[in-house]
Amino acid sequence: MNKKESIAEFHTRHGREYPRTGQFNVYNRGEFSCDSTSLPPNRRDFYKISMITEGTGILSYADKAIKIDKPSITFFNPLIPYSWEPTSKDQAGYFCLFTEDFISQNLKSESLSQFSLFKAGGDHLFFPGKESVELLKGVFENMFLEIRSGYAHKYELLRSYVQIVMHEAMKIQPPNTFYQPFNASERISTLFLELLELQFPIDAPSQTLKLKTANEFALQLNIHTNTLNRALKESTGKTTTEWIAGRIVNEAKALLQFSNWDISEIAYSLGFEHPSNFIIFFRKQTGTTPLQLRKEFGPVSI
Repeated sequence: MNKKESIAEFHTRHGREYPRTGQFNVYNRGEFSCDSTSLPPNRRDFYKISMITEGTGILSYADKAIKIDKPSITFFNPLIPYSWEPTSKDQAGYFCLFTEDFISQNLKSESLSQFSLFKAGGDHLFFPGKESVELLKGVFENMFLEIRSGYAHKYELLRSYVQIVMHEAMKIQPPNTFYQPFNASERISTLFLELLELQFPIDAPSQTLKLKTANEFALQLNIHTNTLNRALKESTGKTTTEWIAGRIVNEAKALLQFSNWDISEIAYSLGFEHPSNFIIFFRKQTGTTPLQLRKEFGPVSI
């Protein structure tokens, strides 16, 4: 069963103190042990963008694996279980880690909302050409300078750098040389998580979730509900219902914070016919009510 690793545990495992500098941190691969030693195929609770400029290894994620023997850029989100097996001693490049709090409406803009950083499926590994490598190295070096600065709006600028990296990757043809090393549970879990994520974000009160229960997802995947539950429990440690509930809660929080929809509109868009059922569900999952949380967020700027 895969364990979900926190960003603090990630640092501890590699003998590093977690630098509590906020929502975003950037590192040099050559100075960080995680890129010179094996990583288990765990899920993490943070996002990661990794650029390899020197070194070789085997990268495995979801139901795919590939040998990396040239400069590459890889995008990971909390839904992806991945592992890294280095095959050379010398490793060079960069990587940045950031939490869900770092993700803003601007970063997840319309042009980037379907990019692999925010999806369970799709292409996550790209091999940039020489000019692109030099550009990306410059962007990461700028990240190093900015994270150490006292600029009041540095996280906005760092989000812009992340957008540049994402846009540069979108120009690159993804590789087609993957092989399939994982078992059926991993494949089923990957398909389910991609299907779940495709329903979000909710952009209008009239938009409603099509798939809301474990049985509905199982039917869509053409498997039995018990098979889906077993696969998710084995590969993620969570049941289908837990995944669905967690994603609905995250979307509810976003709508409460960033929209001016009333509670009944949010409830309807998330698949609840009656607002009272949504309130009961939300309180059970979070320990507070939607209205109380909205008050904590403060007024919405439209």
